[in-house]
Amino acid sequence: MKPKIDKTRFGSITVEGEVYPHDLVIRPDGKVLARFKELSKAVYGTSHVVSLAEAQQVYYEGAERLIVGTGLTGLTRLSDEAAEFFEGRGCRVDRYPTRRAIKIWNEAEGAVIGLFHVSC
Repeated sequence: MKPKIDKTRFGSITVEGEVYPHDLVIRPDGKVLARFKELSKAVYGTSHVVSLAEAQQVYYEGAERLIVGTGLTGLTRLSDEAAEFFEGRGCRVDRYPTRRAIKIWNEAEGAVIGLFHVSC
């Protein structure tokens, strides 16, 4: 079951009443995980660009869509390699500032992955 995201504020996101003080990935099976942003920081020096290695960790077999919460001001993006990785698996990627991404996530149906940046 896909968990409902209640809200976000700078530095945290609340899912089903539980506050997480870090970026998240939510898999299509409903599992909530800390984002693997160290994989991107190692390549780009920032978590604002999703690397191929991080994309490979985020992807879940059979996912049809990735909703990316790009931060409160919309800085996070996929690297070209990460975008190609998702495209090659038939997984559509939609990017929105995190508050908007939460609304989209809560309304989304099907095999959806969420990646939510909770700062910047």
